[in-house]
Amino acid sequence: MAGTIVIRTSLASLCRLTARPSLWAALTVIAVCVPAGPQAADVVQPRVADLMSLGLLASVVVSLARGGARPGRWALLAAPAALAATAAALAAPDLLLTLPGLARFLQVFVLVPVAVTVAVRQRSDLLLVGGAVAAVAIVQAGLGCWQALTGSGASYAGLPIRAVGTFGAGEVMALASMVSFGLIIALAVALTGGPARRAAALVAAAALCPPLVMSLSRGTWLAVACAVAVMLVLRGARLAARAAVAAVAAAVLLTLLVGPAGGVIAERVASITSSVDQPDRSVTDRYQLWQAAAGMWRDHPVTGVGPKGFAAWRDTYAPLALSSGSDVEDPAGGYRRQPLLSPHNMYLLVLSEQGLLGLAAFALLMGGALVRALTRPGRSGPAGLAAAGFVTWLAVDFAYADIGGATSLVMSVMLGLATGWTGAAASPSRRPAC
Repeated sequence: MAGTIVIRTSLASLCRLTARPSLWAALTVIAVCVPAGPQAADVVQPRVADLMSLGLLASVVVSLARGGARPGRWALLAAPAALAATAAALAAPDLLLTLPGLARFLQVFVLVPVAVTVAVRQRSDLLLVGGAVAAVAIVQAGLGCWQALTGSGASYAGLPIRAVGTFGAGEVMALASMVSFGLIIALAVALTGGPARRAAALVAAAALCPPLVMSLSRGTWLAVACAVAVMLVLRGARLAARAAVAAVAAAVLLTLLVGPAGGVIAERVASITSSVDQPDRSVTDRYQLWQAAAGMWRDHPVTGVGPKGFAAWRDTYAPLALSSGSDVEDPAGGYRRQPLLSPHNMYLLVLSEQGLLGLAAFALLMGGALVRALTRPGRSGPAGLAAAGFVTWLAVDFAYADIGGATSLVMSVMLGLATGWTGAAASPSRRPAC
């Protein structure tokens, strides 16, 4: 009798999970906090977040089979990108080499975002998934602040002051991305919520700024600045002007208060304007990786060298002056050399690996998401405003970064939210039938 009760309880719990795909979306976000073990550069190793995303996809399939919500317009925008990536893989010289890259591209830009648009059907789903993103961002931000202030972070200029959270020195941009997502959500609530929510959201947004600065990620700073500017302008030009003045004052104050890292932060900010005429070593390497990507495209203009082909063809096209890798160090992993296996530019990565066909499809994907986020009626609410900020952030960040690491799946979830959460925000919550 007891065994029957246990089985029925387990089946009921499983039923609730499959009937509520948004739970799996939230678990996918939370799972990025699990530190990854040592990974070989040439081997694709699944993470806990990847397993959670498989649960999300399975639950969405079950939901669709039961007659649940159907994929929205994002599926139509994603279809050409999926076809172009598949064509590039089939046309590549080594099909087996490209299959992991194809699977990753489809996972990040097609399967997970489409699944999230199906999963986020009601306001409660939106709050669950968006709340998970904000919560993880706050946790990672707190750990990042502790690392920067106590000298237990990743090494930069010989000082262990770089905030990296649980992601480690091997993914130095992950914390900056995660904190950016939380900051965009908090700011959207602060700009549109009631007095109580506005105060709490402002406190959260302010608390996320120091770890973002301490991440020392210049590209992410620029992307966040563009996202915040778009969100403020959508709410009013005067508000944007006042916020700009306050941001400059806060940045100066923060630089003075962070102690030994203050000089490093000031130098990092100054290097943004000198990246063209006096680039540092990391910027020089990035420019040379961009040259390699352009060379691959010139020799394979239509379909590129295939997904994940950039790493295999890099040495053939890269200038001799390119570094063999970047130096990374943290207390957990110690000192090591990390190979440069991507151009750190998503647009050039797609161009080199998928050619003009893939870039055109990817531009349709990103352009459609951007236009939808900036023009749809729901932008005045917190969900729509956050969508506009996130898609702006993504469009700018892809000029300095590409997919990789644990936060790529969080980006996928956010992309699905940005394209599907207006309808959810307008729908009343109701318990799904099982």
